[in-house]
Amino acid sequence: MIQIRNAHIVTANESFIGSMQTEQDQISDVCSGAQSLVGEDWQGDYCLPGLIELHTDNLEKHLMPRPKVRWPTMPAIIAHDAQVAAAGITTVLDAIAVGDIDSDSMRNDTLIACIDGLRTAADAGVLRADHFLHLRLELAEKNLQEMFANLVGDERLKLVSLMDHTPGQRQWTDLSHYRTYVMGKRGWSHEKVDAMLDVLQERQQTYVASNRRSVIQSCKNRAQPVPLATHDDTTLAHVHEGVEEGVTISEFPTTLEAAQAARQHKLGIIMGAPNMVRGGSHSGNVSAAELARADLLDVLSSDYVPASLLHAAFMLQEQGFALAKAIATVSLNAANMVGLTDRGQIKAQHRADFLRVRVVQGIPIVLGVWKAGARIV
Repeated sequence: MIQIRNAHIVTANESFIGSMQTEQDQISDVCSGAQSLVGEDWQGDYCLPGLIELHTDNLEKHLMPRPKVRWPTMPAIIAHDAQVAAAGITTVLDAIAVGDIDSDSMRNDTLIACIDGLRTAADAGVLRADHFLHLRLELAEKNLQEMFANLVGDERLKLVSLMDHTPGQRQWTDLSHYRTYVMGKRGWSHEKVDAMLDVLQERQQTYVASNRRSVIQSCKNRAQPVPLATHDDTTLAHVHEGVEEGVTISEFPTTLEAAQAARQHKLGIIMGAPNMVRGGSHSGNVSAAELARADLLDVLSSDYVPASLLHAAFMLQEQGFALAKAIATVSLNAANMVGLTDRGQIKAQHRADFLRVRVVQGIPIVLGVWKAGARIV
């Protein structure tokens, strides 16, 4: 049993000074009032639900710490898990790319080792957070249908996103941003960028349409339905195409127009927490803050910086979000999007995933993390 008091508790709908009690792996009681329960005095620190991350590329940074450098899989997984747990994330959907358009990438080489390694680590009981799969399907990948067919039946699969990173559209509508990105990250010359543009656009024309039809049908044929997301919607046509295919989530829309269309069609909208923290998109796309002000943001994702998730949620208050609504973007809303109904909020009879957080100079600092009633950080 855990008992805490004098905590600033944030529930799905409100925040107040109060107390909380857990029994085994569940929250058993939550009540307002500074002296309502005995237990550890949290001295006004926040008691928040464990964060839920739907799309993080963070594991890739540990698997490939430098271009063309592959790190051993298990140490990479353990380091990634420790980092997300320290950021307050108790449930994470590891966003693993299936296929790639980058000839210098090692994603295809690490795919199976990564998925198998996550299972091995979980079975061995060495992971702090709960790990599920978010498979990011690169539609211009020649072998995508075969690759996905071997993975679609995995019971850990909670989300599938449809991606097309071909330069000239969606995230990379402005080719100058694409050039800056790949020349900086990959060290490519202008000549190599020009050569790759021709190759990538040919691959898009050859594979995207047929791959898209195939993988969507595979998801629909799955015994347990899996939510589908579109990635980097830019135009009304992008959103409408996804709606017709049964998509329920618009992940990182790049324009206000696309986000407005997603809301009109009742799609869940995910935006990047780094976008919020930095004050804008590194690709020159619409800012998360602008969508938040227009009430076109449902969930934040840490994407490539785990610590950005909690930071960005607190920053949403500057865009007019009440604290409870802001915290829901990194907990309850995310849980509901992928059917994890047992967690995501401070409420009796829900799993005891919670954080102790203190704000220092405007920055939320994670002091402790509990998952299913056990302290993991």
